[in-house]
Amino acid sequence: MAEHGPHPAVAVAAPHPDTIACVNSVFEQPWWLDAVAPGRWSAAVVQNGAEVVARLPYTYRRRPGLIAIVQPELTQTLGPWVANLEGKYARRLEREKRLLGQLIELLPPFDFLRINLSPNLTNWLPFYWAGFDATVRYTYRLDDLTDLERVRAEFQEHVRRGIRKAAGVVAVECDHALDDLLRLNAQTFARQGRRPPYSDAFVRRLDAACAARGARRIFVAVDAAGKPHAALYVVWDERTLYPIINARDPTSRAFGANTLLYWEAIRLASQVSRAFDFEGSMLEPIEHFVRGFGARQTAYFSISKAGFKGKSAIAARAAFLRGRHALRARLERRTGHEETAQ
Repeated sequence: MAEHGPHPAVAVAAPHPDTIACVNSVFEQPWWLDAVAPGRWSAAVVQNGAEVVARLPYTYRRRPGLIAIVQPELTQTLGPWVANLEGKYARRLEREKRLLGQLIELLPPFDFLRINLSPNLTNWLPFYWAGFDATVRYTYRLDDLTDLERVRAEFQEHVRRGIRKAAGVVAVECDHALDDLLRLNAQTFARQGRRPPYSDAFVRRLDAACAARGARRIFVAVDAAGKPHAALYVVWDERTLYPIINARDPTSRAFGANTLLYWEAIRLASQVSRAFDFEGSMLEPIEHFVRGFGARQTAYFSISKAGFKGKSAIAARAAFLRGRHALRARLERRTGHEETAQ
């Protein structure tokens, strides 16, 4: 099967009233937060008169006696957004410090907080001074998609080879049904002995919001018999396109099908956005895969803070998990002994 020509025209709906400019990414839009955390989100906002100059959205979960501010599923980062600051560097830092400090003060009381900050924020000192901890995480990005031949020239050989081989075995459907993606996604997690951390209903609600705004596409690699081998769900705004769900048939023998899907997504990104963010994982095999596309490593901060009740809940949860893992290990050893005896 040959590689595909230009993608069909992308129909982008007119901006909705809940689409705002003071965001770093699609993940900070009110409509996105309505979809991933309905009734469970708000935003700290600093204004200069009627003008918004800083914004930090957050989502929360309530448990008996515990309030947690957390990162929603399928949402890479949550701000903060700060208006462009002009003037000398020292003066810009001073204003950024003040605005970030105001955002922190506007956060509601919580027992535990953990969120990922936008890669656009390189200065987390105001959070440090407010008692937060931070971990550096990494994603990989293609920041200039104006010349796809140059982008492809940066691919490592195993990526180019995978694209060539897959193009002869599968075709890429650019706007596939959501059901096949959900089925493949469940199989992907099942292979790891896990369930998806979000429900099908969650994905359907998010998909409806993205589709209404012409901001998503479902790529699926299908063979000549119509069997789906891999799927990739992408979302975007005018800045960046993000793959947020990647699923594969664990029995598939179509080498490179997943790689081909990412190439098609990069091609789409060059039409509808300016950059491609792989949502890089800290898992070594996934890091190796995305690095092969020649993307640039980009750091961002994951910040956290816990009060007394939050720390107690974390300790109790850790003890529970240790006990469950120990029980599982004992059962596995017992099963092993029984199989040996038989």
